Amino acid sequence: MHDYILTLSCADRTGIVHAVSGWLLKQQGNILEAQQYGDPETKQFFLRIHFGLPAPSAPDTLRERFDIVARAFNMDAHFYDAQRPARLLLLVSKQGHCLNDLLFRWRENQLSVDIAAVASNHETHADMVKSYGIPYYHFPVTSETKVQQEQQILNLVDELNIDLVVLARYMQILTPQACEVLSGRAINIHHSFLPSFKGARPYHQAHARGVKIIGATAHYVTKDLDEGPIIEQDIAHVNHTMSAQDLTRVGSDIESLVLSRAVKAHVEHRILLNGQRTIVFR
Repeated sequence: MHDYILTLSCADRTGIVHAVSGWLLKQQGNILEAQQYGDPETKQFFLRIHFGLPAPSAPDTLRERFDIVARAFNMDAHFYDAQRPARLLLLVSKQGHCLNDLLFRWRENQLSVDIAAVASNHETHADMVKSYGIPYYHFPVTSETKVQQEQQILNLVDELNIDLVVLARYMQILTPQACEVLSGRAINIHHSFLPSFKGARPYHQAHARGVKIIGATAHYVTKDLDEGPIIEQDIAHVNHTMSAQDLTRVGSDIESLVLSRAVKAHVEHRILLNGQRTIVFR
């Protein structure tokens, strides 16, 4: 059995599931998992089906065969090989907790990905990354060299056939041009529930304000800083006995967990866009 994933969205109407399941039956497909959602506000329908076929077929070929159904319902439909691991490029600066977490999950087969490389504007984590047998690229950056440095990253994306760029606490703001090139395939982790406590030393700001909850947000990268569609969030309760360092430690754990969940959802093709919001099938 060869596994594939179909995701689609279209205007909600009767007959969609019947048409899709009927098409799968004609392909001798076996549905392994199916999730759907009809948004009562936008009147859009979203569907993800994990299915098996008796013989292998390229996703492009499946898309061509499915075209008659897609056109009938004006669907935005995509097919993926469920057994092909996504190729990742991780970007990092000096804080390495998210990087370390993703590398560990990759090594332990908790993420179905192929981490092709790590790139950074610092050399801080070179030895750790190389110990995993993964190439490490040091691309230093200044305000004068930002465009050229960013092009080095984009060149790497092309050369390594990268499917997803993960900003694992990469503390450089991508230019609008880079955001456009990476649209839909770059995920960032933010150190709070957006848009609270923006900027440097977020946990010190939270501590100064006496917050009782801290959290993290994983979202797609867009040209609007920290305003891309949100994929995953989580929180932890804190109290007055905790220092800024305590909050940083707790926050780092949440950031790592939230980012790994977002990456997992993306590479398993569980995320569909609903305007500026996301549909995330569990």
